[in-house]
Amino acid sequence: MADPQKIHPVHDVEAPHASTAPLVPRGTSKSDGGDPTALGQRYPPFQRTIPVMHSKPPKKRSCWCKCLCWTVCLLLLQLIIIGILVGIIFLAFQPKLPKYSVDKMQITQFNLSGDDSLYAAFDVTITARNPNKKIGIYYEGGSSIGVWYTDRKLCQGALPKFYQGHRNTTVLNVPLTGQTQNANGLLTTLQQQQQETGSIPLTLRVNQPVRIKLGKLKLFKIKFRVRCRLQVDSLSANNAITIRNSSCKFRLRL
Repeated sequence: MADPQKIHPVHDVEAPHASTAPLVPRGTSKSDGGDPTALGQRYPPFQRTIPVMHSKPPKKRSCWCKCLCWTVCLLLLQLIIIGILVGIIFLAFQPKLPKYSVDKMQITQFNLSGDDSLYAAFDVTITARNPNKKIGIYYEGGSSIGVWYTDRKLCQGALPKFYQGHRNTTVLNVPLTGQTQNANGLLTTLQQQQQETGSIPLTLRVNQPVRIKLGKLKLFKIKFRVRCRLQVDSLSANNAITIRNSSCKFRLRL
């Protein structure tokens, strides 16, 4: 009896031989960069660095800005207080502007001297009216009053010091004197003005410091400014002068 035939596996010589050896030796870690020389080194895990953004501290206001703000606030507060006080005074006292008029003018001297200077002397009658019920007016010293023809001053003087009470009318007789140099041409112009128009325009200006009395309170000094435009028939000495037209304007100055 024949022996049974044994079949042995035959290896394919053309098939690639699978390597059974591990790619990375035991006890070592695999390099991410694939560098075979760095197989034995351990690298820390990769961490992305995020830049830290520092916020800027708030700017502090300078001392100059603070002082400016406080100054503006104080000024506004003062204006508000002054406005309230003015409103209270207006409601309590109901102030009205005084009124002035030039009633009479007399010339005692108006002649040209040998040195070509014009000498003038006027007596002017002025009426001052205080229409207020609760306000008095102290007319202080240092006033000035003058008569002008265009831009040339003919004479000047001053108002007397006095107190004008409530609803009072005061008539003032004020003497004015003056000297104008190089007045030959001025006198000729005045004569031509009178012949052509029959009148001569004059301006009377008054600057008067006063103090206002509110009840028993006497306020600080202020200035009255009065300007009266006059039309007179002539400027002859020792002659009754007729005032044909008169209009006065009043201004208050602190």
